[in-house]
Amino acid sequence: MRTALFPGSFDPFTLGHMDILRSALKMFDRVIVAVGYNSAKSGFFHPDLRVRIIKDAVAGMENVEVCSYRGLTVEFCKQMGVSCIIRGLRTTTDFEMESVIAQANRKMAPDIMSIFIPAGHEYSFISSTVVRDVLNNGGSAKCFLPQNVDIDKFLKLREEEA
Repeated sequence: MRTALFPGSFDPFTLGHMDILRSALKMFDRVIVAVGYNSAKSGFFHPDLRVRIIKDAVAGMENVEVCSYRGLTVEFCKQMGVSCIIRGLRTTTDFEMESVIAQANRKMAPDIMSIFIPAGHEYSFISSTVVRDVLNNGGSAKCFLPQNVDIDKFLKLREEEA
């Protein structure tokens, strides 16, 4: 069974991320969506909430696992027995940044390959940053998020955590 890891901060998981995931599932038997946890950064949503958002987003999709991890992505790949990392691209700027990360990962773990998947043009403008900005300013971000995600529920849970 060919398994790939789709890592990211996913703060929050958007329609663009879903598009990349669907494309990855055409190439792999199983995809692990992994929320990277960086204790030095405080995100909009706590990583545990991000995992819950993604689980809601992918509800009913077969061959998708959702989890979180700490540390280097290549080390997590080794732990999970995964040799392919999926990275989504929206713009040439994304490619430049992701290319540097892929090269560093390849140097640390030559057996782990990075695969770049471009987002569909209808999603290329959607970023988690845009979604957070909309949410921070009291707007509705539902048009940027997967249908199964009740963002109001997660905003309420976020407030309760604060």
